[in-house]
Amino acid sequence: MIPKAESRAYFRALGKHISQLRNEIGMTQAELARALGVSQQTVFAYELGDRRVNVLMLVKLARIFNTSVEELSGLKMPIRRKRRLSPAGVRHAECYQNLSKSEQRFVKRIIDTLLEQVAAKRSVASD
Repeated sequence: MIPKAESRAYFRALGKHISQLRNEIGMTQAELARALGVSQQTVFAYELGDRRVNVLMLVKLARIFNTSVEELSGLKMPIRRKRRLSPAGVRHAECYQNLSKSEQRFVKRIIDTLLEQVAAKRSVASD
């Protein structure tokens, strides 16, 4: 039998890992809760380590975070992950793909212009 202190420490570490992965992909607790089919309070409790994550929920989380259950649960060290788009980024990309080619070129020019302005501001600020 696993001692209570060891079990609490494991679920706190798992919760921290879930929170880190969620933040890496730009997902809110509410978005994760909807994807899992649980309340936001449940996700909050998972991330604090106050609530145990069952095996079925680990499988769902692994799919959402595009990782293995072993890596998520800490049994295997993760291989360097590619950064994924946030849910909002995915929606924007899908909308972009539904535009005509001329509309896509227009949106691309706007984005390129904004990125150039941001780069210029950063170079001025660093001087």
